[in-house]
Amino acid sequence: MDLSTIASLVTQTLIYATPLILTALGGVFSERGGVVNVGLEGIMVMGAFSSIVFNLSFAEQLGAWTPWVGVLVGGLTGMLFSLIHAVATVSFRADHIISGTVVNLMAPSLAIFLVKVIYQKGQTDNIRESFGYFTFEHLSKIPVLGPIFFEGTSLPAYFAIIVTIIAWFVLSKTKFGLRLRAVGENPQAADTLGINVYAMRYAGVLLSGFLGGMGGAVFAQQIAGRFAITTISGQGFIAMAAMIFGKWNPLGAMASAIFFGFAQNISISGSNLPVISSIPAVYLQCAPYVLTILVLVIFLGKASGPKANGKNYIKSK
Repeated sequence: MDLSTIASLVTQTLIYATPLILTALGGVFSERGGVVNVGLEGIMVMGAFSSIVFNLSFAEQLGAWTPWVGVLVGGLTGMLFSLIHAVATVSFRADHIISGTVVNLMAPSLAIFLVKVIYQKGQTDNIRESFGYFTFEHLSKIPVLGPIFFEGTSLPAYFAIIVTIIAWFVLSKTKFGLRLRAVGENPQAADTLGINVYAMRYAGVLLSGFLGGMGGAVFAQQIAGRFAITTISGQGFIAMAAMIFGKWNPLGAMASAIFFGFAQNISISGSNLPVISSIPAVYLQCAPYVLTILVLVIFLGKASGPKANGKNYIKSK
């Protein structure tokens, strides 16, 4: 492969990995606090929907800033939607899996209903302002590495990497992160130390909603370019697999998300690559989902998440 092919492969991998990184980080915050959030798929759907509607409505006023503000809108929408899961699991002590499944079932139906109400059709128009490609002027001149990583690349990908580093620092080095992890490991002991278990779990779920909504917004505005019922189709579950594969660690989740992003990229552009082009297209298209299943089957039983993950907490009197 020549340098341009490698650069294209890296760039497209980062593009597909970015929504998975952000959403997987959301799952890390939720499950580190002890709340299983299988509703990440639905949260991504609402983030994608709200960002596209915002983009179509304000592109003329905001110009090139539209997709970035759209990511913020998607994050806030995801946070609001995740509140359903937080109330159900933390306040009403509902089963985490059932609550997350309800979120996943509710989101696509609600989003498509709203699309039909707003646009009188089953999908939105294509957006006019998307992220496109970005070149780091000075870094792109570095021999070999510059053209691969910093020329015509994805700026949201580097944003996601920065968010990952911040998430790792918050969980590992701050009072908030240590308290959140304590709640996920042993809520009774944390409560004894004066930590508000309910508040920390709410915070974890809301953060997962914000990051998952941002992930959906990035996917919609950088990859899909519009919103339809098929815009988010499995990315939330792949992000969950990345979180598990990464052992509930932000850095591990990012690395796993990049791996799954590579698999998604290969499923689309593999026909243009040496050796891989000889593999039937149907196998390449199945690859991301087959890998997700294999990771869950192989690593779910061996991975040890937070000890109180998925367990409802009842404050003792």
